[in-house]
Amino acid sequence: MTVVEPGTTVTMAERIAQLRARKERALEMGGPEGLRKHRESGRLPVRERVEMLVDEGSWFEIGALALPERRTAKHVPGDAVVTGFGLLDGRRIGVIGIDASVLAGTTAPISMRKQGRLIEHAQRHGFPLVLLCDADGGRMPDVSGWRFSGLPLDFTTFLKPPPGAPVVPRAAAVLGPSYGDSALHASTAHFVVMLRHSSLALSGPSVVEPAIGEKVSDAELGGPGAATRAGNAHLVVDTEADAMDAIAAFLSYLPPNSAQEPPYGAPLPPARDPEDLADIVPLGPRSGYDVRDVFACVADEASLLPWADDWGGSVLCSLARIEGRPVGLVGNQPIVRAGALDPAALAKERAFVDLCDTFGLPLVFLHDVPGLMIGTTAEREGILHGYEALVSRIAEATVPKVGVVMRKAYGGGHFAMGGRPTNPDFLFAWPSAELGFMAPETGIRTIHRRRLESVLAEQGPEAHAALVAELTAEWNADAEPWEAAAHLSLDDVIEPAETRRVVATAIAIASHGMAGI
Repeated sequence: MTVVEPGTTVTMAERIAQLRARKERALEMGGPEGLRKHRESGRLPVRERVEMLVDEGSWFEIGALALPERRTAKHVPGDAVVTGFGLLDGRRIGVIGIDASVLAGTTAPISMRKQGRLIEHAQRHGFPLVLLCDADGGRMPDVSGWRFSGLPLDFTTFLKPPPGAPVVPRAAAVLGPSYGDSALHASTAHFVVMLRHSSLALSGPSVVEPAIGEKVSDAELGGPGAATRAGNAHLVVDTEADAMDAIAAFLSYLPPNSAQEPPYGAPLPPARDPEDLADIVPLGPRSGYDVRDVFACVADEASLLPWADDWGGSVLCSLARIEGRPVGLVGNQPIVRAGALDPAALAKERAFVDLCDTFGLPLVFLHDVPGLMIGTTAEREGILHGYEALVSRIAEATVPKVGVVMRKAYGGGHFAMGGRPTNPDFLFAWPSAELGFMAPETGIRTIHRRRLESVLAEQGPEAHAALVAELTAEWNADAEPWEAAAHLSLDDVIEPAETRRVVATAIAIASHGMAGI
């Protein structure tokens, strides 16, 4: 028997019964009524989401008995957040799941402290963090007035690892209208998947309208269309099961943290025959094609995971495997703005390069770029800063970098795709490649403008057309890959069908001296 205070005794069995009763209450979430409303909105309860995510029998929860600092008659299990650890495909992860079935999952001091402790564990012990975002925002009056300034939020640990500690992958699933802290959680993630009926924004419509007078719906403010175009989400799926599968797929390419090597898979053949490459990419510089078809000839089958296709769509980024090794593919998309890189495309590519370099994934750049977007819109959106930030990040990357110029690589666009000044380990080209400061039609009219104008005025249209043809031929001859290879600006000129083999071998060579290889 255990003495708890003078004159009072209680058995251990009674204490255990009390514990079990409290733990049962901790599992109630929003209770029958709260869960009914939550399900009617088309969303699963947070604990079912956790069960769907982690391996069966692996869940290890912390903080289940937490309760709000400000207690009311309403029971708020776990202070509206579930935190714990589990295995995902046999690898340890930490999980934060917002419980939107009670008080809309709003954040208060205790729930924030729970989340901070979970993040601290993940970062200290070096395993991935998964964030299940839904509803949220600050809870009133728990965070009102002076309380807001005193919230237990440490930005030195909440947003990033401690100094000198490795970076852990973060993946977020946006499973409902996610505002406030849920949105901020997603903003820290390396990969964000959202449902088609969800939304993601700093503040919801109920705050936006009284604050600035803008009446807007969830979808208009932060629905998948808005969120993906802004780069706030990387993939949109139909069901919660699809979202959990996407998170599992994303983490399968990455190591538990940046100090370890990415996991290899079984080598598989590509989904499309590399012999198709010569037909997929047309010779005409203005002819369109989908670079996803090129990816399918280079990557192992069933290994492509698109990353933010709707953000800066003139360049596509994808996680993939080549001969079982995780890599990052970067390819210009000619069917979007002819593949020209605008500020959004530059920002997207920089974020992807940073992801791959942080977690040890070699980068493969497939060039078919007419250059950087020019004009007033591009300038106002920051094309200069975006370009400088990207080329600097590529140059600083220490993972293997391999480039292949397929059709054209002009001006700053070439450098922004890992051209020679950014220090790629290897740079190859197809026989169809054209390299230069700018496209021929633009270059000759810029450099030879006065001469062309004089010939047109003095000798007429036919002489002008003949001079254009002559200058274009000279320009094209200098842009072909042969002189670049002769001067070692290229390491080799290869047949399109050899691209996958050459890239795989180049990565293996460039990786030879790396730790863990």
